[in-house]
Amino acid sequence: MRLVTVATPDGATTAAVRADGELRALAAEDGVRYPDIGALLRSGADLHSTAARAEPLGGEPRLLRPVLAPAATVCVGVNYRAHMREMGRELPTSPTLFAKLAQALTDPTSEVVLPAASTQVDYEGELVVVIGRGGRNIPPAGALGFVAGVTLMNDVSMRDFQYRSLQWFAGKSWRASTPVGPELVTLDELQNLGERELTTTVNGEVRQRATIGDLVFDIPALVADISQIIELQPGDLIATGTPGGVGHAMKPPRYLQPGDVVEVALEGVDTLRTTFTAEA
Repeated sequence: MRLVTVATPDGATTAAVRADGELRALAAEDGVRYPDIGALLRSGADLHSTAARAEPLGGEPRLLRPVLAPAATVCVGVNYRAHMREMGRELPTSPTLFAKLAQALTDPTSEVVLPAASTQVDYEGELVVVIGRGGRNIPPAGALGFVAGVTLMNDVSMRDFQYRSLQWFAGKSWRASTPVGPELVTLDELQNLGERELTTTVNGEVRQRATIGDLVFDIPALVADISQIIELQPGDLIATGTPGGVGHAMKPPRYLQPGDVVEVALEGVDTLRTTFTAEA
C-alpha cells in the first residue's frame, strides 16, 4: 500500500492512498477525513479496510510529507558499514542517535534554501521508518509489527555547524531543511528490503549507493533500542542513517550549491527530488 498526505485546492490537507493510478482520500467510518498519515496511524484504524472505502480526490492536490508533525524524529548517525569506512571510524557497539525538530522537516515538493550562514551544506539520503503502533521496550523479534512502512529523507546537514562541537544538533535542525517523502510504502510491498539499493544523486551524478543490508543496526534493532529510551508513538520517524559518498568526505569536499538537484531513491518507493536555492 502506498500512502501519502496532500494539500487540496480548498486549503485542507488529507491522507490518501495511491491505487490504480489515482489518489483516493482516506476517511474514518463517519466520513471525516484524516488530515495526514500521522492522524490515520494514531487513530488505530485498519489501513486496508480504510483504503477499501477511500474516495477519489478531485483537483490537483500537492504532495506533502506523509507525517506533518511527528511527535519524535530520531536519526541514526554512521549506520552504514561503507560510510563508517569512509569516515575512518570503527563500527559502533550501539546506535549513534540524535533528534531532529519537527520544524526542520519539509515537504517533498518544496525547495530547500541554502542558508547564507553556512558554507558547508551537505546531502544525506536515508531510509526512514514510520512507526505504526506505539510501544516501549519493544523486543527486536517483534519490532517489525510496530512499523507502518518506510519513506525517504534527505538529512541535509550544515557541516560547519554540525562539527563546531561534539553535539550534532546545530547542523541538523535548520528550519525547513529536511525533505521527507514523497510516500509511505507499507512493508508488505517491499519484500527483501535488505537487498534493495538506496541511492543519492546530485545533478544526475550518483554519489551514494548501498543496499539496506549494509546497515550496522537494522530496522528491528533500531526500533528496539530507541523504544528503551522513549515511548514510540504512531507517526514517529526513525531515519536509519546514510551510506558512504557524502560531499563532506570527498577530497576536496563537494558541498551543495544553488540550483543543485538531489534525488534520493529506493527501489519500490517514489523518488524524493529536491532543488536547492540561495537564500534571498
